[in-house]
Amino acid sequence: MLPLDITAASNIHVLPLLAQDAELAAVYRKLLQLDPEGLRFAAVLRNTIDQLLNGEVTGRYDWKTLFKTEKTHAGTLVEINLQREFTFDDGIDMDYQIAGIEVDCKYSQQFGGWMIPPEALGHLCLLVWADDYKSQWSAGLLRIDELWLNAGNNRDKKLTIKAEHRNRILWLWHQQELPENALLHMDPDDRAAVFAAGSGQARLNQLFRLHQRRRISRNVVRTVAQQKDYMKRVRGNGGARSALRDEGILIMGDYESHRRIASDLEIPVPREGEFVSARVVEVSSPGNRPSAMLDGRHWACALPDEAPATAPSLPSTNK
Repeated sequence: MLPLDITAASNIHVLPLLAQDAELAAVYRKLLQLDPEGLRFAAVLRNTIDQLLNGEVTGRYDWKTLFKTEKTHAGTLVEINLQREFTFDDGIDMDYQIAGIEVDCKYSQQFGGWMIPPEALGHLCLLVWADDYKSQWSAGLLRIDELWLNAGNNRDKKLTIKAEHRNRILWLWHQQELPENALLHMDPDDRAAVFAAGSGQARLNQLFRLHQRRRISRNVVRTVAQQKDYMKRVRGNGGARSALRDEGILIMGDYESHRRIASDLEIPVPREGEFVSARVVEVSSPGNRPSAMLDGRHWACALPDEAPATAPSLPSTNK
């Protein structure tokens, strides 16, 4: 039975293909069953880009700073990391078997730039795209037909999909949010101030001070700290949480208790492996602005003209 809500399959070319191609429909259903909202898929793409950047060792945060060989290797890493995450069976002729069906995996950082090998003709391809500058990603399925492909002249005879036939792709997830690379997207002056701060601890303090009310991933923390004990540099007892408390800044992590506080303050809620900082002040009339109860008092995100005051303690448990 085909899914009734095919949000991405909204054009006249795709719907007949879904109805007519039982293998396409089976792979489509299986992937959505494994990852209904695409969150696992998005995490794999984020982690793969971060793996290539290797910020803890290199300090890099920008795709453009990768070597050509590293960019070429991105497709292989995406293929491997997706298989690890979803435990796809090995394919016989293609990369995977999904729902018992051969599927090839092709990744491109440029939308439409998928390189299709001759041996993929007639097979299903999982086409994946992610752009760190746009913070977007897509993944879709296409049965490869020679009619849909541009003529190629490269040595390995790989071909690209004609732009006019991209509407034949059955999108599983299209132009979805890629977890943001905070360093790439933050204000350039603020970013320069972070890296100019000196020690790893000082750089992290500056990051949470300057990049408030935005999600900051663990990998960004690792890149800024460039230290093996980078998580220690975030926590209390000498980390950024204790260093910034006198400035009124809270650093919420992915504990459920911290997530509730962020939700009450109506700021981005940290997801797994993420942090969100915010300067807060005590308020006597909580009904006038979003607030959270901490240390028996109501706290709200500080306005620019409100003087800093020592922040309350964050819960130390995940309850």
